[in-house]
Amino acid sequence: MSEVILIDKNDDVLIALHDIKKGTVVQGIQVKQDVKQAHKIARHDMPAGHKVIKYGEVIGELTDDVKAGEWIHSHNLITTLEERPTYTYKKSIPALEKASDKTFMGYVRKNGSVGIRNYLYIVPTVGCVNSIASELADKFISRHPEMSMRVKIASHPYGCSQLGDDFSVTRVILHGIAVNPNAGGTLVLGLGCENNRLSQFMETLEGADLERIESFNAQDYSDEIEEGLTRLEKLYAKMKDDVRVKCGLDKIVLGLKCGGSDGFSGLTANPLLGKVSEVIGSSGGKVLLTEVPEMFGAEQLLMNRAKDENTFNKIVSLINNFKDYYARNNQVCYENPSPGNKDGGITTLEEKSLGCVQKAGHMEVEDTLDYGERVRAKGLSLVNGPGNDIVASTNLVAAGANLICFTTGRGTPFGSIVPTVKIATNHILANKKKDWIDFDAEIAFDEGFDAAKEYLLDKLISICSGELTKQEQNGNSQIAIFKQGVTL
Repeated sequence: MSEVILIDKNDDVLIALHDIKKGTVVQGIQVKQDVKQAHKIARHDMPAGHKVIKYGEVIGELTDDVKAGEWIHSHNLITTLEERPTYTYKKSIPALEKASDKTFMGYVRKNGSVGIRNYLYIVPTVGCVNSIASELADKFISRHPEMSMRVKIASHPYGCSQLGDDFSVTRVILHGIAVNPNAGGTLVLGLGCENNRLSQFMETLEGADLERIESFNAQDYSDEIEEGLTRLEKLYAKMKDDVRVKCGLDKIVLGLKCGGSDGFSGLTANPLLGKVSEVIGSSGGKVLLTEVPEMFGAEQLLMNRAKDENTFNKIVSLINNFKDYYARNNQVCYENPSPGNKDGGITTLEEKSLGCVQKAGHMEVEDTLDYGERVRAKGLSLVNGPGNDIVASTNLVAAGANLICFTTGRGTPFGSIVPTVKIATNHILANKKKDWIDFDAEIAFDEGFDAAKEYLLDKLISICSGELTKQEQNGNSQIAIFKQGVTL
C-alpha cells in the first residue's frame, strides 16, 4: 500500500494513508515531522498567505512559510471563507454513473411510495406522553415478540410551550415521520391540552393512508394504556400480512449524512457513496443531501450544478438564510470543524465541506426543501438543516427518506428512526467497531472504486430487502427536532 495519496494533480498537499515517521521519504519528499494518518503533508515550499489547494479547490490560507515535507494543519492553516461572498451561476455537470436495473424487495404503499421496512410508529404530539408511548411499546411487544425491532417511538420534548417557527417545525417534522414510507402503521398519541392539538395535527395528514393511522388523546380515556393497545392491535391486524414485492431503484429515497469525519472521509466513504448516489439518481431514485453549514466552502460547486437559474437562486437563499441564523445568534458561521474532525486530519470548514458534499456525487441539483417539506423531484434535492447528526437525520426522515447512509471516520452508535447504514472511512474503525459499522469503504483503495461501488450498492439492496443494519440490531432509534426560538 502507498504511504500517501495525491487527490488532484493541482493539489499542494499529499495525504498520509497511515502514520508516517519524521525522516520518511514519500514521493521524493522527506517528511519533516511525525504525521498522523489522514493528515496533510506539503508537496513543495509555500509562503505565508498562500492559498492551499486540496481536491483541486482552495481549503485555506497559510499563516506561516511552509517547506516541502512539513505537516499542514491548524497551527499554520486558516479558513479563507467570507460571511457573504458573491455567488455566480456557471452550470457544470460532469458525467455520472449509469443507471442500474438491480432490484430490491419492498413494501408498496397505497400512494405508490415504497417502504424498505414495515415499522409500527408511535408518534407523540407532545413530549408529555413519551412515557405512555414507551409503556405501550413494551406491552405491545410482550404480546407480539416478533415486533421487537419494528416498533419505533418518535420521542421528543416539544409540542407545547412553543411559538412561531418552532411550533410549525415540530408539527411538520412529526407529520413527515407519521407518513414516512417505512410506516406500515402509525399511532399518533396526544395528551389533550397541548398546543399541538391532535385534531389539527390529523387535518395536516392529507394524502396519507388514514386506514393505517390511529390517534387518540390520553386525557380522554380512563385507561390510556388499554386504549392505546387496542389501537395498536388494529394497526397490527392491517399490516401483519403485508408482503414484499420486487421494486426498482427508483423507489429508494436515500438520505445522506456524515458524522465524525476524518481526513479519509473525502477520500473513501464520501466519494464512494457519491458513486452509489449517482447510480440511484440515474435510475430514477431520490437522493437527499442536508447539513447546510457543511456546504459552506463547497456551496459554489453545488450552485454550479443547479438545474436552472431559479434552482441556483434557491440554493443561494438556503445558504444565506443559514448564515443569517448564525448571525442572529452572534455566532461565527465558520466555527467548524469539531475537535474530532481536527484530530482526524480536517483543518478548515472548506476542507470538510469539499469532502462532505461528495456524498451526493456530481448530480444536478433538482430542488431544495425546507424543514418538513416532502421530497418532490427525482435525483438530488438539498434539505435545509444543521449538521447535528440527530437533527439532520430527522429532517431527512421527514422529507421522505426510507434509507439513510451515514459515513464516519470516528464512529458512532447513532441510528435514526429509519434504517441507518454506517459506512466507515477506514479499516481501523471498521475492525475496531464491528458492532457499529455496516460497510468498510477503505476497500475502495484495495479493490478500486468501481468494484467497491458495486459492493456498497449490493449491500444497500440487501438492507432495503430486509437485512438489518447494525443500528437496528442494537435497538438505536432517535429523533431530534430543530429549535431556535422561545420556550414558554
